[in-house]
Amino acid sequence: MRIIAGRLKGRQFDAPSGHRTHPMSEKARGGLFNAMGDITGLTVLDVFAGSGALSFEAISRGAASATAIEIDKRAITTIVKGVASLGLQGRIKAIRANASGWSDNNSQVNFDMVFAAPPYDNLQAGLLQKLVRHVKPGGIYVLDWPGHMEAPRFDGLKLIKQKNYGDAQLVIYRRIS
Repeated sequence: MRIIAGRLKGRQFDAPSGHRTHPMSEKARGGLFNAMGDITGLTVLDVFAGSGALSFEAISRGAASATAIEIDKRAITTIVKGVASLGLQGRIKAIRANASGWSDNNSQVNFDMVFAAPPYDNLQAGLLQKLVRHVKPGGIYVLDWPGHMEAPRFDGLKLIKQKNYGDAQLVIYRRIS
């Protein structure tokens, strides 16, 4: 995989082996960050981080920091290796944790942007609603959702944009309360 734009444009990183994660395509990732515009100085939470691609791309495009949460051991090992190979120590914190447990233990921690890309075979609607509490007022919540399913609604969020990318869709919300 590679970083699409920013100061690390073109740099390569690995994706975890196996089928436990579903890496976002470059086209979808590019569309997402183009829709976000300038993210300089923003903080990012990347839940179900998989390869860490969203964290890497965000930092490359100027985000101040990213926290990548992933429960899969192979995936978190891959993210940690990517952080080291890209020289992003101190900018990306990779945490091996259950997303729900992490959220409960860090309920007051907020971010400018929250990315959630749950496994399509276990979408965890309750957890996705719980993650809303980590979005700062006025902040952005991005959901990677199966393309054939209707996008969920969340308390405290307003849907501002949807874009289909084949079997996936990106749903972008803004925190309103």
